[in-house]
Amino acid sequence: MDRPGDRPMRNRMVSEDSCEDSCEDTDGELLDAAPRRKPQSRARWLGLSCCFFASVGLMMHGLLREWTDAGVLNVVTWNIAAINNNPFEYWITHNDADYNKLMEDVQTFIDAPGERDVLVSQVFTPAMFGELKALMGARQWPGLDAVEERWTSDLSQRKIISGFLKDSALGEKRLTSMPDRVTNTINVAGGGVANRPTVINCFGGDMSSIPSWWAEWKGFMFEKALALPGRDGGVTQTIPASMLAKIKRSKYPAITEAEENISVPLQTLAQAIFDAVLVHVVNSVSPGAKWQRLQQQMCDALNRRKNERTLAILARTYSDATIIFLQETASVFVKTTEAHPTLASRFFLAKAATLDAKRDQNSIVLLSRAFFNEATLAEHTSAVMGGFDKSVPVADGDLLVVSVDDLMGRKYLLASFHGDTNGLATLPVLAALHKLALTMPEHRLVFGLDANTYEVGSGSKQGVAEFATAFVLDGYTSCWGDRPDPKSDTTYNARTFLQPQLQKAARIDEKVSKGDKNPKDFILFSKNAFTLQAATKDNTGERRYITDMVFPTLSFPSDHGIVAASLAVR
Repeated sequence: MDRPGDRPMRNRMVSEDSCEDSCEDTDGELLDAAPRRKPQSRARWLGLSCCFFASVGLMMHGLLREWTDAGVLNVVTWNIAAINNNPFEYWITHNDADYNKLMEDVQTFIDAPGERDVLVSQVFTPAMFGELKALMGARQWPGLDAVEERWTSDLSQRKIISGFLKDSALGEKRLTSMPDRVTNTINVAGGGVANRPTVINCFGGDMSSIPSWWAEWKGFMFEKALALPGRDGGVTQTIPASMLAKIKRSKYPAITEAEENISVPLQTLAQAIFDAVLVHVVNSVSPGAKWQRLQQQMCDALNRRKNERTLAILARTYSDATIIFLQETASVFVKTTEAHPTLASRFFLAKAATLDAKRDQNSIVLLSRAFFNEATLAEHTSAVMGGFDKSVPVADGDLLVVSVDDLMGRKYLLASFHGDTNGLATLPVLAALHKLALTMPEHRLVFGLDANTYEVGSGSKQGVAEFATAFVLDGYTSCWGDRPDPKSDTTYNARTFLQPQLQKAARIDEKVSKGDKNPKDFILFSKNAFTLQAATKDNTGERRYITDMVFPTLSFPSDHGIVAASLAVR
């Protein structure tokens, strides 16, 4: 066989030789070409065959993978937790030693103040009371003389810790917690918030001293009107002090009739004293307002950027899920999720026809576009909610129930639920959902929920064992099996001393005994429809659960862990 370089030389020889020689050469080439053409054709056919079988292999691999994926649901449930206005309310896991020192020093100050337990009048001075009375008088509030008498004879003479912060009667009368609830963080027109100048929210102004704080506080409560969203899309101008309402004895019997009559100015005074005492405490243990640097850092992580961090975890770690149940989502979170580049491309969002606007805590479901047929989505929440009487503590937004088909035509009944604090609504909701499921036997039920169950139940709290007994009797099992381990917690949080309800505060060594460390989060499913392949929990955002770590943390913005399970469709 000729080498590629031989042919030009042979052509030159043909032109120079006689016809006979050239004919002989040509015949030789033709004879030589025949065996050369055969291997080339074989190679060509071999190459085409390889390409064909490779294409078929890739196609079969894709079909096999699609068939395999269609046989498994990767399910996630997460109570992302409503945004907490007070970054200091719960102990968090923080990598900055200054945080732990601050919280321990505050605890020591309040727990054993000693000589630091000074009179209220040394922190919130008579001059400050005089200014406050004038501001309240300008609003023509009744009962100011009675409030002044209460200040002079009682409140001003109390000790700041033992006589005021630790007075359980003030808590029972809601004289500090009620005005805090109304004015702590106010939603304003345009989507922003206004913070009362206090340690227990995200106010970013100067609170490095009592005089600096007091100037800010007076301005906020009485001088600067806020633009608040009104009805029909309008805007109303409101002074925060005018948002305070009477504390009614019919609802809070600890308050006396006389106190009810003057409860607006009385709660305003109590709130001012409370805020002043907290400013005094944190500046005493953290001079130079170092505490406020930590406060603002925590506000960024747990408040201002909470939605951003939550969505980042879902997009980074759980975007391969088939179903994501979420609870306690605010309307702004829902809108942001629907516009998120990764999540919106991979999921469509199931939500109630009307979101809860009052509490702004809604249960929703994200459904994989690659698995489910969005056109078949239908809501059934009202069919379940309609079966409850007033004794069942379920609020609008707590529950979402939908049905949907997958791309293979299989039908599913899906529910996302956030139980009340004591878990007393969980069994009634389960029973009502089961009743609906019985009318839809062709649907496979999957239920993601924060059941708010407890390691040990009582008459006022739902135990996890009793919950398990109920769902097993109905033909369901959980991601944790028929008998969940009561000690396998999905929450671990405890209140600090920097919040209005000191009776609930846990010392650093009481995080377990006084904290919320319980098995609360579950994925329930029909036993005859699915087989559990795996289940995990996560309090890091990285599919890892660190045992005995309080959370939220600066990188994990919820007080509930994420629960995930792989369910094989039968």
